[in-house]
Amino acid sequence: MNDKNTDSNQGNAAKRAGITGDGPLIQPKKQSFLGSLWSSFLAGIVVVAPIGITIWLFYLLFTGPMARLDAFVKRTLPVGDSTLESILQVLPGVGVLVAFIVVVLLGAFAKNFVGRSFIRAGERLFESVPVVRNVFGFFKNVFQTALQQSDRSFKEVALVEYPRKGAWVMSFVVGETKGEVRTKLDDMGEGLTSIFIPTVPNPTSGFLLFVPRKDLRVLKMSVEEAAKVVFSLGLVVPEFADGADAVKKLEEIAGDLNREKPAPRRNLFKLWSS
Repeated sequence: MNDKNTDSNQGNAAKRAGITGDGPLIQPKKQSFLGSLWSSFLAGIVVVAPIGITIWLFYLLFTGPMARLDAFVKRTLPVGDSTLESILQVLPGVGVLVAFIVVVLLGAFAKNFVGRSFIRAGERLFESVPVVRNVFGFFKNVFQTALQQSDRSFKEVALVEYPRKGAWVMSFVVGETKGEVRTKLDDMGEGLTSIFIPTVPNPTSGFLLFVPRKDLRVLKMSVEEAAKVVFSLGLVVPEFADGADAVKKLEEIAGDLNREKPAPRRNLFKLWSS
Protein backbone atom coordinates (compact mmCIF):
# COMPACT_ATOMS: atom_id res chain seq x y z
CA MET A 1 0.00 0.00 0.00
CA ASN A 2 2.83 2.40 0.85
CA ASP A 3 4.43 1.68 -2.49
CA LYS A 4 1.20 2.56 -4.27
CA ASN A 5 0.92 5.84 -2.37
CA THR A 6 4.53 6.68 -3.17
CA ASP A 7 4.00 5.95 -6.87
CA SER A 8 0.87 8.06 -6.85
CA ASN A 9 2.65 10.99 -5.19
CA GLN A 10 5.50 10.76 -7.66
CA GLY A 11 3.05 10.70 -10.57
CA ASN A 12 1.22 13.78 -9.26
CA ALA A 13 4.52 15.60 -8.82
CA ALA A 14 5.55 14.71 -12.36
CA LYS A 15 2.26 16.00 -13.72
CA ARG A 16 2.64 19.27 -11.80
CA ALA A 17 6.15 19.63 -13.26
CA GLY A 18 4.77 19.14 -16.74
CA ILE A 19 6.35 15.71 -17.26
CA THR A 20 4.20 12.90 -18.61
CA GLY A 21 4.95 9.35 -19.57
CA ASP A 22 4.48 10.14 -23.25
CA GLY A 23 7.10 12.91 -23.45
CA PRO A 24 10.82 13.11 -22.76
CA LEU A 25 12.14 13.79 -19.27
CA ILE A 26 14.04 16.84 -20.56
CA GLN A 27 12.00 19.10 -22.79
CA PRO A 28 14.05 20.51 -25.71
CA LYS A 29 14.40 24.26 -25.90
CA LYS A 30 12.00 25.74 -28.43
CA GLN A 31 13.87 27.28 -31.36
CA SER A 32 13.15 30.88 -32.31
CA PHE A 33 11.93 31.89 -35.74
CA LEU A 34 15.30 33.37 -36.75
CA GLY A 35 17.11 30.30 -35.42
CA SER A 36 14.83 28.01 -37.40
CA LEU A 37 15.30 30.18 -40.50
CA TRP A 38 19.11 30.05 -40.16
CA SER A 39 19.03 26.28 -39.59
CA SER A 40 16.94 25.79 -42.73
CA PHE A 41 19.32 28.05 -44.68
CA LEU A 42 22.35 25.96 -43.63
CA ALA A 43 20.51 22.75 -44.53
CA GLY A 44 19.75 24.23 -47.96
CA ILE A 45 23.42 25.18 -48.44
CA VAL A 46 24.44 21.59 -47.71
CA VAL A 47 22.08 20.40 -50.46
CA VAL A 48 22.62 23.13 -53.06
CA ALA A 49 26.38 23.79 -52.77
CA PRO A 50 27.68 20.38 -53.95
CA ILE A 51 25.20 20.33 -56.85
CA GLY A 52 25.93 23.92 -57.87
CA ILE A 53 29.71 23.57 -57.69
CA THR A 54 29.62 20.33 -59.70
CA ILE A 55 27.47 21.89 -62.43
CA TRP A 56 29.69 25.00 -62.49
CA LEU A 57 32.91 22.97 -62.84
CA PHE A 58 31.49 20.87 -65.67
CA TYR A 59 30.17 24.02 -67.34
CA LEU A 60 33.67 25.53 -67.27
CA LEU A 61 35.14 22.26 -68.56
CA PHE A 62 32.79 21.98 -71.53
CA THR A 63 32.82 25.69 -72.42
CA GLY A 64 36.58 26.05 -71.97
CA PRO A 65 39.12 23.27 -72.65
CA MET A 66 36.62 20.89 -74.24
CA ALA A 67 35.25 23.58 -76.58
CA ARG A 68 38.78 24.57 -77.66
CA LEU A 69 39.68 20.92 -78.26
CA ASP A 70 36.50 20.44 -80.30
CA ALA A 71 37.27 23.51 -82.44
CA PHE A 72 40.91 22.45 -82.94
CA VAL A 73 40.01 18.94 -84.11
CA LYS A 74 37.31 20.26 -86.43
CA ARG A 75 39.85 22.59 -88.06
CA THR A 76 42.10 19.61 -88.78
CA LEU A 77 39.28 17.58 -90.33
CA PRO A 78 38.92 17.77 -94.12
CA VAL A 79 36.40 20.35 -95.34
CA GLY A 80 34.27 19.50 -98.34
CA ASP A 81 30.83 19.77 -99.83
CA SER A 82 29.63 16.31 -98.85
CA THR A 83 26.84 15.84 -96.33
CA LEU A 84 29.03 13.88 -93.90
CA GLU A 85 31.73 16.56 -93.79
CA SER A 86 29.12 19.27 -93.27
CA ILE A 87 27.57 17.35 -90.38
CA LEU A 88 30.99 16.80 -88.79
CA GLN A 89 31.68 20.54 -88.91
CA VAL A 90 28.29 21.59 -87.52
CA LEU A 91 27.53 18.89 -84.95
CA PRO A 92 28.90 19.89 -81.48
CA GLY A 93 31.21 17.48 -79.70
CA VAL A 94 32.37 15.65 -82.83
CA GLY A 95 35.91 16.95 -82.38
CA VAL A 96 36.08 15.64 -78.81
CA LEU A 97 34.77 12.25 -79.96
CA VAL A 98 37.37 12.09 -82.74
CA ALA A 99 40.15 13.01 -80.28
CA PHE A 100 38.97 10.27 -77.91
CA ILE A 101 39.01 7.68 -80.70
CA VAL A 102 42.50 8.77 -81.77
CA VAL A 103 43.82 8.42 -78.18
CA VAL A 104 42.27 4.94 -77.86
CA LEU A 105 43.78 3.82 -81.16
CA LEU A 106 47.17 5.26 -80.16
CA GLY A 107 47.01 3.38 -76.86
CA ALA A 108 46.15 0.13 -78.64
CA PHE A 109 49.00 0.74 -81.08
CA ALA A 110 51.42 1.35 -78.22
CA LYS A 111 50.65 -2.05 -76.68
CA ASN A 112 52.09 -4.13 -79.53
CA PHE A 113 55.75 -4.60 -80.40
CA VAL A 114 55.83 -2.26 -83.40
CA GLY A 115 54.02 0.48 -81.53
CA ARG A 116 56.33 0.25 -78.54
CA SER A 117 59.32 0.60 -80.86
CA PHE A 118 57.92 3.82 -82.34
CA ILE A 119 57.01 5.14 -78.87
CA ARG A 120 60.51 4.46 -77.54
CA ALA A 121 62.04 6.19 -80.56
CA GLY A 122 59.90 9.26 -79.92
CA GLU A 123 60.75 9.24 -76.20
CA ARG A 124 64.46 9.05 -76.98
CA LEU A 125 64.03 12.03 -79.28
CA PHE A 126 62.45 14.08 -76.50
CA GLU A 127 65.01 12.92 -73.94
CA SER A 128 67.89 14.02 -76.17
CA VAL A 129 66.92 17.71 -75.92
CA PRO A 130 68.43 19.24 -72.73
CA VAL A 131 65.47 21.32 -71.46
CA VAL A 132 62.64 19.33 -73.02
CA ARG A 133 63.74 16.05 -71.42
CA ASN A 134 63.24 17.43 -67.90
CA VAL A 135 59.68 18.57 -68.61
CA PHE A 136 58.87 15.39 -70.55
CA GLY A 137 60.31 13.14 -67.85
CA PHE A 138 58.34 14.90 -65.12
CA PHE A 139 54.97 14.60 -66.84
CA LYS A 140 55.70 11.04 -67.95
CA ASN A 141 56.29 9.97 -64.35
CA VAL A 142 53.20 11.83 -63.13
CA PHE A 143 50.83 10.23 -65.63
CA GLN A 144 52.34 6.76 -65.28
CA THR A 145 51.91 6.94 -61.52
CA ALA A 146 48.39 8.37 -61.66
CA LEU A 147 46.83 6.34 -64.49
CA GLN A 148 48.57 3.00 -64.79
CA GLN A 149 47.28 0.19 -62.59
CA SER A 150 50.35 -1.26 -60.90
CA ASP A 151 51.53 -2.56 -57.56
CA ARG A 152 52.59 0.99 -56.64
CA SER A 153 49.04 2.26 -56.19
CA PHE A 154 47.42 2.73 -52.78
CA LYS A 155 45.89 -0.52 -51.59
CA GLU A 156 45.30 -0.18 -47.85
CA VAL A 157 44.97 2.36 -45.08
CA ALA A 158 46.97 1.91 -41.90
CA LEU A 159 47.93 3.67 -38.69
CA VAL A 160 51.60 4.16 -37.88
CA GLU A 161 53.45 5.83 -35.04
CA TYR A 162 54.83 9.11 -36.40
CA PRO A 163 56.64 11.43 -35.73
CA ARG A 164 57.22 10.03 -32.25
CA LYS A 165 56.29 7.08 -30.09
CA GLY A 166 52.68 7.28 -28.93
CA ALA A 167 51.52 9.63 -31.72
CA TRP A 168 49.59 7.87 -34.51
CA VAL A 169 48.90 9.13 -38.01
CA MET A 170 46.86 7.79 -40.91
CA SER A 171 48.90 6.50 -43.85
CA PHE A 172 48.28 4.96 -47.26
CA VAL A 173 50.05 1.67 -47.95
CA VAL A 174 51.84 1.89 -51.31
CA GLY A 175 53.17 -1.66 -51.40
CA GLU A 176 56.25 -3.73 -50.80
CA THR A 177 59.50 -1.77 -50.82
CA LYS A 178 61.73 -2.69 -53.75
CA GLY A 179 64.99 -1.74 -55.42
CA GLU A 180 68.01 -0.20 -53.77
CA VAL A 181 66.03 0.99 -50.75
CA ARG A 182 65.03 -2.60 -49.96
CA THR A 183 68.65 -3.73 -50.30
CA LYS A 184 70.02 -0.98 -48.03
CA LEU A 185 67.36 -1.69 -45.39
CA ASP A 186 67.77 -5.45 -45.50
CA ASP A 187 68.55 -5.50 -41.78
CA MET A 188 64.93 -4.42 -41.09
CA GLY A 189 63.77 -7.95 -41.87
CA GLU A 190 60.98 -9.24 -44.08
CA GLY A 191 57.85 -7.28 -44.90
CA LEU A 192 59.42 -3.86 -45.49
CA THR A 193 56.56 -1.67 -46.72
CA SER A 194 56.38 1.72 -48.43
CA ILE A 195 53.74 4.04 -46.97
CA PHE A 196 52.65 7.58 -47.76
CA ILE A 197 51.69 9.94 -44.94
CA PRO A 198 49.60 12.83 -46.31
CA THR A 199 49.61 16.30 -44.82
CA VAL A 200 46.34 17.83 -43.64
CA PRO A 201 44.33 19.44 -45.15
CA ASN A 202 46.42 19.25 -48.37
CA PRO A 203 46.92 15.51 -49.04
CA THR A 204 48.81 16.14 -52.29
CA SER A 205 51.98 16.63 -50.24
CA GLY A 206 53.34 14.36 -47.54
CA PHE A 207 56.10 11.98 -46.53
CA LEU A 208 57.22 8.65 -47.97
CA LEU A 209 58.29 6.23 -45.25
CA PHE A 210 59.71 2.70 -45.32
CA VAL A 211 58.63 0.72 -42.26
CA PRO A 212 58.24 -2.97 -41.33
CA ARG A 213 54.78 -4.38 -41.92
CA LYS A 214 54.50 -5.38 -38.26
CA ASP A 215 54.61 -1.72 -37.22
CA LEU A 216 51.40 -0.95 -39.14
CA ARG A 217 47.86 -1.27 -37.84
CA VAL A 218 45.80 -1.84 -40.98
CA LEU A 219 42.30 -0.33 -41.01
CA LYS A 220 39.18 -1.75 -42.65
CA MET A 221 38.16 1.55 -44.27
CA SER A 222 38.75 2.04 -47.98
CA VAL A 223 41.24 4.47 -49.51
CA GLU A 224 38.36 6.74 -50.58
CA GLU A 225 36.96 6.84 -47.03
CA ALA A 226 40.41 7.61 -45.61
CA ALA A 227 40.83 10.44 -48.13
CA LYS A 228 37.55 11.95 -46.88
CA VAL A 229 38.86 11.80 -43.32
CA VAL A 230 42.05 13.63 -44.35
CA PHE A 231 40.21 16.25 -46.43
CA SER A 232 37.73 17.00 -43.63
CA LEU A 233 40.39 17.24 -40.88
CA GLY A 234 38.83 14.20 -39.21
CA LEU A 235 35.30 15.62 -39.13
CA VAL A 236 33.93 13.09 -41.64
CA VAL A 237 34.51 9.60 -40.27
CA PRO A 238 33.03 6.47 -41.89
CA GLU A 239 30.72 4.34 -39.81
CA PHE A 240 32.32 1.32 -38.19
CA ALA A 241 30.72 -1.54 -36.28
CA ASP A 242 33.08 -3.74 -34.29
CA GLY A 243 31.83 -7.30 -33.84
CA ALA A 244 33.19 -7.60 -30.29
CA ASP A 245 31.49 -4.34 -29.24
CA ALA A 246 28.19 -5.48 -30.76
CA VAL A 247 28.31 -8.80 -28.85
CA LYS A 248 29.16 -6.96 -25.63
CA LYS A 249 26.21 -4.60 -26.06
CA LEU A 250 23.86 -7.52 -26.69
CA GLU A 251 25.11 -9.23 -23.53
CA GLU A 252 24.53 -6.04 -21.54
CA ILE A 253 20.98 -5.71 -22.90
CA ALA A 254 20.25 -9.36 -22.07
CA GLY A 255 21.59 -8.85 -18.55
CA ASP A 256 19.40 -5.77 -18.05
CA LEU A 257 16.33 -7.68 -19.23
CA ASN A 258 17.05 -10.52 -16.82
CA ARG A 259 17.45 -8.10 -13.92
CA GLU A 260 14.19 -6.35 -14.77
CA LYS A 261 12.26 -9.63 -15.03
CA PRO A 262 9.82 -9.81 -12.03
CA ALA A 263 10.21 -12.59 -9.49
CA PRO A 264 7.69 -15.48 -9.85
CA ARG A 265 4.63 -15.21 -7.61
CA ARG A 266 4.13 -17.91 -5.01
CA ASN A 267 0.91 -19.93 -5.13
CA LEU A 268 -0.58 -19.60 -1.64
CA PHE A 269 -3.01 -22.49 -2.24
CA LYS A 270 -0.16 -24.89 -2.97
CA LEU A 271 1.75 -23.72 0.11
CA TRP A 272 -1.33 -24.21 2.33
CA SER A 273 -2.11 -27.65 0.92
CA SER A 274 1.44 -28.83 1.48
